[in-house]
Amino acid sequence: MRGAIHHLDLTVRDPQASRGFYAAVLGFMGYREVAAHARGYDFDRGGPDGFCSIGIMKAEGPNAARPHDRYSPGLHHVAWNAESRDDVDALHALLREIGAEVLDPPADYPRYGDGYYAVFFADPDGLKLEYVFKPRGQG
Repeated sequence: MRGAIHHLDLTVRDPQASRGFYAAVLGFMGYREVAAHARGYDFDRGGPDGFCSIGIMKAEGPNAARPHDRYSPGLHHVAWNAESRDDVDALHALLREIGAEVLDPPADYPRYGDGYYAVFFADPDGLKLEYVFKPRGQG
């Protein structure tokens, strides 16, 4: 799939502390942990719709302890596709069960297009994440 993301590495202050969060969230989406190494963990998802790997890597350098700021240069947020509105609601229930920070509970966001329904949440380091359902043909 030309242009699709092959892999994405996210830096965190403490990969071990973030492991449970990402195992639950990414596991819900069909990823599985495939590697543990000195810098963190890799989660892969593959199938007929393509392959993607997400690495959870230890932040290094002089700013490693700095909290994530999505308004500074770098990554603002990551959004994954959901299969349905019910799928968004199911992830929201899981987020509540694991004690994750929900930034905005599931809701319609018509400013992003017809049928746009999403939940926004944060990882343990404050990185904004999103799970969104948008019906096919709605852009």
